[in-house]
Amino acid sequence: MRILVIEDEKKVASFIKRGLMEELYAVDVAHDGEAGLQMARENDYDCIILDVMLPHKDGFTFVQEFRGTGNTTPVLMLTARGTTQDRVTGLDLGADDYLPKPFHFEELAARVRSLLRRSSTEKSTVLRCGDLTLDTVTHRAYRNDKEIELTTKEYSLLEYLMRNKDRVLSRSLITQHVWSYSFDTESNIIDVYIKRLRKKIGDDDDPRLIQSVRGVGYTMREPREKDVE
Repeated sequence: MRILVIEDEKKVASFIKRGLMEELYAVDVAHDGEAGLQMARENDYDCIILDVMLPHKDGFTFVQEFRGTGNTTPVLMLTARGTTQDRVTGLDLGADDYLPKPFHFEELAARVRSLLRRSSTEKSTVLRCGDLTLDTVTHRAYRNDKEIELTTKEYSLLEYLMRNKDRVLSRSLITQHVWSYSFDTESNIIDVYIKRLRKKIGDDDDPRLIQSVRGVGYTMREPREKDVE
């Protein structure tokens, strides 16, 4: 899952980015509201973490303009100004949650997980597809109760597929949600990682959980009697 952090204090932005990457998210960072809005419009993020006090375009203006385009990406606002009126203003403009500074990273991570559940068809912290389960809190995957060792990117790819079960996902869409802003879109890395993931979760034989959709991309489905690629 891919997150945009818009924070002008570089130490704070670095702290948030490092923590989120340890939680196995792909993370992009912008240091002002104008640059952040451009990135948010150009890319498909799963969540945006937004400071209120930003140069060039403050957080309130960002939310108002971003929601004005019809984009429903969850937005978590951060601010050192923890007044009730600030929270009311941010929420009324379209923010989904509000976290005052200073904060513990554990709470930030929990709020991000909550926002991701709200925007997903899967509401539990444990995602399931057939006999495959993925715990989004412990970051552990199991099939037939046997733990599967995954790399950071393999985990991120599997989480995105499982959160969007039964939805056909293009390679471009997978790229936007699992890889970072600097990713080479001409690479065949998506297919390489799908092959690795299938091998690790024991998904080499039909009916597969991860299925190819010719000319488009991939989809994850509950096992059926006959699924043909």
